[in-house]
Amino acid sequence: MSTHKLTYFVSDVHLGLQVAGPADRERRFVDFLESLPDNTDALYLLGDVWDFWYEYRDVVPKGYVKVFAALLKLIERGVSVCFFQGNHDVWTYSYFEELGMKKLVQPCDINIGGKIFCLGHGDGLGPGVPVGYRFLRGIFHSRVLQFLFSMLHPWIAFRLGNNWSKGNRLARQEEYVFRGEDEPLYRFAAEYEKTHKVDCFIFGHFHTSVSMKTPAGADFLVLKDWMSSSPYICVRHSEDGAEIVR
Repeated sequence: MSTHKLTYFVSDVHLGLQVAGPADRERRFVDFLESLPDNTDALYLLGDVWDFWYEYRDVVPKGYVKVFAALLKLIERGVSVCFFQGNHDVWTYSYFEELGMKKLVQPCDINIGGKIFCLGHGDGLGPGVPVGYRFLRGIFHSRVLQFLFSMLHPWIAFRLGNNWSKGNRLARQEEYVFRGEDEPLYRFAAEYEKTHKVDCFIFGHFHTSVSMKTPAGADFLVLKDWMSSSPYICVRHSEDGAEIVR
């Protein structure tokens, strides 16, 4: 008999965002990490785990000691911890890898128990993404502008970043209404599966829970944020196959 293993997916914890009980949110996330059972095989962080993260060559953000301690314990146990850059924590360069985590780039296909999962944060994918957002995303990913931003003293840089975060949708407590088949991310999935075998798409970014089927019959799932709950997806798998159990 094959021994089952578990793989977990989490997105949009937004650690550090000073709304909706930040200390409680960090405690819930640490409790989640410390509660993962012994047969956990992998943990995928699908972006925006931090609300603002900027990593200098010789300086990393203050805080989150318990979060990193919990992640290190998982890595030392042999759990594979992988992460995607979100639009809030895009400025990760090497520190997470030094801890033993693995950076992935969206869209990324992985095989779990013989099933193919397409993963990513979800921002910027698909036709019809607003031009303004594409422009902003291009700025955030520009190596030249990242270098120029790194010239700022951390005291200034982090205050700029945190003030920018105060204007986002979460801080204003606005809930995004996912547009179903008209959403660019869903249209990306529908087009992507024409040339790639995919059994399940899992993304974050939209701060709302979505469960749909693609035209080819794949599962299309979007994880909600951690503002008021602790959502995650778990896949139980073995050599005999894989199934989503939560």
